[in-house]
Amino acid sequence: MLKKHSLALLLLAPIGFLYGQDFKAYDQTIGNLPISIKMVAIPAGKFKMGSPDSDKNHQPDEGPQTNVEIGAFWMAATETTHDQFSAFRFEDKDADPLPDAISRPTAQYIDLTWGMGKEGGYPANSMQPFTAIAYCRWLYRKTGVFFRLPTEAEWEYACKANSDTQMPKGITTANLGEYAWYAPNAKNRYHKVAEKKPNEWGLYDILGNVTEWTLDMYDPAYYTKLVTKPQGDFFIKRKTYRSYHTARGGGFKSKIDELRPADRMPQTEEWNQRDPQIPKSRWWLTDGDYVGFRVIRPLKQPSKEEAEQFFKDLLGEKN
Repeated sequence: MLKKHSLALLLLAPIGFLYGQDFKAYDQTIGNLPISIKMVAIPAGKFKMGSPDSDKNHQPDEGPQTNVEIGAFWMAATETTHDQFSAFRFEDKDADPLPDAISRPTAQYIDLTWGMGKEGGYPANSMQPFTAIAYCRWLYRKTGVFFRLPTEAEWEYACKANSDTQMPKGITTANLGEYAWYAPNAKNRYHKVAEKKPNEWGLYDILGNVTEWTLDMYDPAYYTKLVTKPQGDFFIKRKTYRSYHTARGGGFKSKIDELRPADRMPQTEEWNQRDPQIPKSRWWLTDGDYVGFRVIRPLKQPSKEEAEQFFKDLLGEKN
């Protein structure tokens, strides 16, 4: 487990004097690779997380609204694409100058894209949270910049973009199809990122296309615990190696009520039902073809020691 003071450094970015001209959207290069990640600046602020009390149709997992304070961070403008992820998956280990080379994802036992598309801007899919976290560590070692998955609070804050209503600012159930690929318009497949309109803060496909992993382990009592610590650095920690993370945002198979920003999707055994490996793969999901992720970069960066310990803890590695 992370120490309390280290966790605060990693997850809650300070505001005020750290803001400057450099806090703006930029393209993150990855070593000398011919790919980059467009990062959007998400300002610090407070918002009402959860479902409005006046909303009679909210799901049980959405919880009552809680005022939450969020530190500033950058978030990837799009879901991680196959083009961005393949550089990690297929990089030559022998060419890695790091003394502690990062293990690469195992070979997929079948085509886990199910023919929906890879190169050219399609979202990376069918992956366990372990894979997304390992990718963040690879990014850190390639760039020297600390990346991670967003907490549930950070994800919902970025999605809503200064909205205190159920849906993100400017998005309604009537015009949702202009912003998201979901069951009524996706034709049972994901699509290239950034084909729909972005939200107010410039985030594409934050709803729909593929659902996105968060840092939190799924806990039905999440909102009860959040009330006691209403900050963006709060997240549900791992209890066992098989603790399941929470996914957010819905995907191309989701119905309209599953694309509400407050809706929480728990990982289930069914997402890996047809996995032929024993034990089941820690890298891939055979039946989670609609599951992907996007990364964030906290404004305040941890030390090298803190960052490495962060990844070791989350990946279940011994010191």
